[in-house]
Amino acid sequence: MAASVQAFGGSGTFKHGVHPPERKHFSEDLPIEVVPSPKQVLLPMLQHVGAPSIPVVKAKDVVAFGDMVCKSGGFVSAPLHAPIGGNVLKSAVTTLPNGRHVQVIPIKADGEQVEGPALMAEILGGEWPLDSLGQYDRATITEAIANAGIVGLGGAAFPAHVKYTPNDDKPVDTVLINGCECEPYLTPDYRVMLEGTQAVIAGAILAGRAAGARDIIIGIEDNKPEAVKVLQAAAEGTDVKIAVLKTKYPQGSEKQLIMAVLKREVPLGGLPLDVGVAVSNVGTAAAIARAVMRGKPLTHRVVSVTGSGIRNPKNLLVPIGISYRELIDYCGGLKEDAARIISGGPMMGFAFANLDAPVTKGTSAMTVLTAEDVRKAEETACIRCGRCVDACPMNLVPTKIALASRAKDVDLAQAYHIMACFECGSCAFTCPASIPLVQLVRTGKAQVIASQRK
Repeated sequence: MAASVQAFGGSGTFKHGVHPPERKHFSEDLPIEVVPSPKQVLLPMLQHVGAPSIPVVKAKDVVAFGDMVCKSGGFVSAPLHAPIGGNVLKSAVTTLPNGRHVQVIPIKADGEQVEGPALMAEILGGEWPLDSLGQYDRATITEAIANAGIVGLGGAAFPAHVKYTPNDDKPVDTVLINGCECEPYLTPDYRVMLEGTQAVIAGAILAGRAAGARDIIIGIEDNKPEAVKVLQAAAEGTDVKIAVLKTKYPQGSEKQLIMAVLKREVPLGGLPLDVGVAVSNVGTAAAIARAVMRGKPLTHRVVSVTGSGIRNPKNLLVPIGISYRELIDYCGGLKEDAARIISGGPMMGFAFANLDAPVTKGTSAMTVLTAEDVRKAEETACIRCGRCVDACPMNLVPTKIALASRAKDVDLAQAYHIMACFECGSCAFTCPASIPLVQLVRTGKAQVIASQRK
């Protein structure tokens, strides 16, 4: 049912934040297409928060579509499953767009593959009978989520079963499903809400049952009226409520979403569980429904290939482990003036050059920008204008964190709560001096982590 956000205690927005150009027109109206099955995939053993997964296959083994190839490396970890059938090759190393070097398991395709309309129907289509969900208890749902290798598909890639495992010390009363998709250019969540509507509602209900939550709420920004409409219709007669929020970046961040909907403040350095909330992305909800109701693991995800530098922007259903290069080729290639390729969106994504890197569970998009898009003013000295402070949704002082990072002063960076920054980029967006604040924060975090290992 539809409900005013005020009914949940929130105001529909949060303090600070920015309004970057949305630029979703490149792909928002394009239905999801299924990419042809690749000849080979590379499956990184660490593509989630937590411990790396552990191989259960070896070179020359034959695997079928959906077979487990890696088991969880611990409670905060996730297994991996084959997105294609074929032969396991010798393990190798690749570099992901975030710069991390990781072990990968290559699988070379062999035989007939599940693809095209049949794959789309299995993952997002078909019937999702909501009246059958009462048969699944909390333990069954959580076990299915863990065994399917589901992680947060909004980009954080946190193992989803951890959020829904009962915790007597921190009980959950509300499950929030995040349909905001506030990052510029990105549209995979929007298309999932439109084309996998029933799966999203079913997954939301199952997540609520797993958590033992009283309330199940899907939060959507008001710049997506069509998604609001279809989800409201699909939620009729269920316990799922739709909260329509004001469009502002980074509304999709967990802490800002919780504040906007529930007016609960997650403590600095804390987690949503500290205020009785579990948050999952709409794509994650759909994956939960598939794992529980159809017994299928996470093998594919929807990715937007978008921006003014790609010839034919698209929303694609792709196997985990396919290369970025293959997605570019499928979309007609790069335009002549393409200048920067980003994994994700321009605010929080990573610019990269290794087009043979594989898509991971956390890959939401590939944004291709032109030279005109990336042209910017030369960096100058900070003028102490305070715009970054006004924009920061975490109430931090980004310039002081950046200065500490440049000075390699780990203690000072920690004193300014560098680890509380989630690198949304609002500060850099507003900075008139063009200081690379996000990059400096990332560097500073690496310094902090390195100092803790000594």
